[in-house]
Amino acid sequence: MTALAVPDARADDPFGINAFREEGGSDNAVVLDEVTKRYGRGTLALDGIDLRVRRGEFVCFVGASGCGKSTLLNIVSGLDKATSGRVSVAGRPALMFQEHALMPWLSSLDNVALPMRLAGVPKAQRLERAHELLASVHLGDVVDKRPHELSGGMRQRVALARTLATESQVLLMDEPFGALDAMTRDLLHDELESVWRARGLTVLFVTHNVREAVRLADRVVLLSSRPGRVVQEYPIELPRPRRFDDPGVGSATGQITTALRKEVARHGD
Repeated sequence: MTALAVPDARADDPFGINAFREEGGSDNAVVLDEVTKRYGRGTLALDGIDLRVRRGEFVCFVGASGCGKSTLLNIVSGLDKATSGRVSVAGRPALMFQEHALMPWLSSLDNVALPMRLAGVPKAQRLERAHELLASVHLGDVVDKRPHELSGGMRQRVALARTLATESQVLLMDEPFGALDAMTRDLLHDELESVWRARGLTVLFVTHNVREAVRLADRVVLLSSRPGRVVQEYPIELPRPRRFDDPGVGSATGQITTALRKEVARHGD
């Protein structure tokens, strides 16, 4: 496994994925060893995070506001640097935010093709791939629509397709569905799960919604209130597909929520 760095793009590897490939054949896609983040001489955001995420695993992070969940994703993505510790990633990660951040003057097709365009992928190739990706999230009929012509859920699907256009095998998602209504969110859960399974992706997913975490995850990681530490890990061994109202989802949600409340109360004290 190679330490996280920003590689130089090459013609045969436009996204620099080969530069990150893990050595030695480990099953881990992401490894965090004693990762600590302190801002200047002040706030300690993360304190000694140790974590192993297997290839193809779907891991959700929950915790009180300000516990460092987003900071953790930023460090894994390379947007931020740990103060100490080591981060290793098999494959260059792709990061998707709560805001879709689509270019308003571009069509859905051109928004999805944009990462490939920036990487120098030939036009015919990138447009063909963009069509395929939009079809994979059931948006093959809106290729010419601009963001303002789409619903919130559709914009997030375009953003997901654009993220997948990087061909990354490690997908980082920072509350991507938090602003959507419950029904749209549930439909997007289905879309995401379908893409995750079909492509064998490794997903690190931040959410404030414990039931959403249980609905999606192979494992839920509870972080402490600031500074963020791993309090507990909860393997979710419920059969898929899952639904919010499944008894098993409700039971696991209750267990994790109880632990989360204790963390929030501790922080308040």
